[in-house]
Amino acid sequence: MTVWTTPPYADPTRFEEHDVTIGTGDRAVPGTLTRLATRSKVGVVLLSGSGPFDRDETSGPNKPLKDLAWGLASAGIAVLRFDKITHTRPDVMNEPGFTPHDEYGPHTIAAVQMLREHADQVFLVGHSMGGKAAPRIAAEDPSIAGIVIMAGDAQPMHEAAVRVMNYLATTNPEAIPPGTVELFQRQAATVASPDLSADTPATELPFGMPGAYWLDIRDYDPVVTAAKLDLPILVLQGGRDYQVTVTDDLRGWRQGLPDATIKVIDADNHLFFPGTGPSTLNDYATAQHVDPAAIAAILDWLP
Repeated sequence: MTVWTTPPYADPTRFEEHDVTIGTGDRAVPGTLTRLATRSKVGVVLLSGSGPFDRDETSGPNKPLKDLAWGLASAGIAVLRFDKITHTRPDVMNEPGFTPHDEYGPHTIAAVQMLREHADQVFLVGHSMGGKAAPRIAAEDPSIAGIVIMAGDAQPMHEAAVRVMNYLATTNPEAIPPGTVELFQRQAATVASPDLSADTPATELPFGMPGAYWLDIRDYDPVVTAAKLDLPILVLQGGRDYQVTVTDDLRGWRQGLPDATIKVIDADNHLFFPGTGPSTLNDYATAQHVDPAAIAAILDWLP
C-alpha cells in the first residue's frame, strides 16, 4: 500500500497541527487545524469535493487537501479542514430533506468562526463541489473575506454526469459496465423533469442520491450566487480536467464573473495533479501531489 509523503513544497517544521471538533452534538465532525505558533494574517478553510470525503479528500494513495493544507501552512497561512458529515455519518444522506447545503454549510461556517481565533482574515478554498458550495456559504457569512473555487462545476451536475460517463466509456471502457451511459441518461432525465420531488426514489437518480439532494443541486446556480458577492474571487481550473472542464464549466464562470481572477493550469487534472495527454481514471490511482503551480496561484492571490 502506497503511503502519502510530504510534498516537496511543504516544510512541516514551519507549522503545527491540532485535532479539533467542528459543530456540536451528533452532527459534530473531526478536523485538523494547521497553523503557525503565532497568529496568522490569513486563514483558509478547505472544502472537499462531492462524495463522503475525509478532511484530506483521500483518493486512493493521494491526499490533495492535505497537500494544500501543508503547502499553504508552509507559507504562513492558517488552515482548517474537516471530515464531511457524510463521511462520519453516511446515514445522514437518508434523512428527509437532507441537501448539499446541509452537507457543507453549517460545518463550514463553524470552521470559519473557529479559524478567526487564529487568523485576521478567513477565506474559503473549495474544490469541485466544495468550490460550487463556496459562494452560497459566503453569501450567508459576511465575515468570509473571499473565495477560491478550484475546479468548481458550473454545468448542471446531472448533465455533467452523463458527459463524464461518456468520456470514461471511451477512455476507461474496462471500468464502465455496459449500459452505464444509458442508465445515467435516464437518471439525468429524471433530475431534469418537473416531476422530480423529494419522494423520487434514489434508485432512479444519479449516484443513488435522494430527491431532496438533487432538487437543491438543480435549483442552485453557483455563478449567479457568486456574482452577487462583493468579495474577491479566484477561479482555478485544470486544463486536463475531464470532470469539470474549460469548455463546459469554466465558460460559465468567465461569463458570470468578469471581475474574478481566473487561471487555467494547462497541465493539471481534476485533482490539480500535473501530467500530459488525456486524463483518465488511472491518473487517480498513482501517488502524486497537488501541482506547486496551484499552491503558488493561491498564495499569489491571497493578501
